[in-house]
Amino acid sequence: MNDSQLADLRKTYAQRSLSEADVLPDAVRQFRAWLDEAIAAKLDEPTALTLSTVSALGQPSSRVVLLKGLPDDAGFLFYTNYDSRKGQELAAQPLAALNFFWPGLERQVRVEGRVEKAPAELSTEYFQSRPRSSQLGAWASPQSQVISSRDELEDREAEVAAKFGDQDPLPRPPYWGGFILRPTLVEFWQGRPSRLHDRIVYELEGTTWNRSRLAP
Repeated sequence: MNDSQLADLRKTYAQRSLSEADVLPDAVRQFRAWLDEAIAAKLDEPTALTLSTVSALGQPSSRVVLLKGLPDDAGFLFYTNYDSRKGQELAAQPLAALNFFWPGLERQVRVEGRVEKAPAELSTEYFQSRPRSSQLGAWASPQSQVISSRDELEDREAEVAAKFGDQDPLPRPPYWGGFILRPTLVEFWQGRPSRLHDRIVYELEGTTWNRSRLAP
């Protein structure tokens, strides 16, 4: 496909509208309502989100992770290896952005906020609820580090499996756990015809969410 053909790819968004009267006063509760709709619509990977972090030099990086909770309707929970690139960047600069895109509903949600480590007991509870193969994988993978080959990774997995034997569940690795993003800005985007999309943004002031409409 050439650049002209790429430039001609477009879609008209016309399923729904979004008005100030449609949304709840609390941003995270409104997100939960939209997430419930995405799950009910049986969209592929409705909990997938793009997580963006920044390095000490100001270089942004993004990757897809999965949302694993909305603790107390006040935060967005995801899990990772704390020694990974994103884990190290969040430890050094605990600010991040999330983006959820649900094309089947012509919607996206942008979230910005400050990140903190999840309580250890919460991370352990979730880790030990995962399939045993995923627990082994977390122990075996030096996430974001250079490895020589796929064989090296599989050898590490075999070594971990032998070390733990029939133990189930496994202990949580000390370098693995959750992060909770506490939002200060949440934007709800609903696709509309003529690219005149609806955008409602919530901004946190103290304990109050203020709502505004943004131009598309």
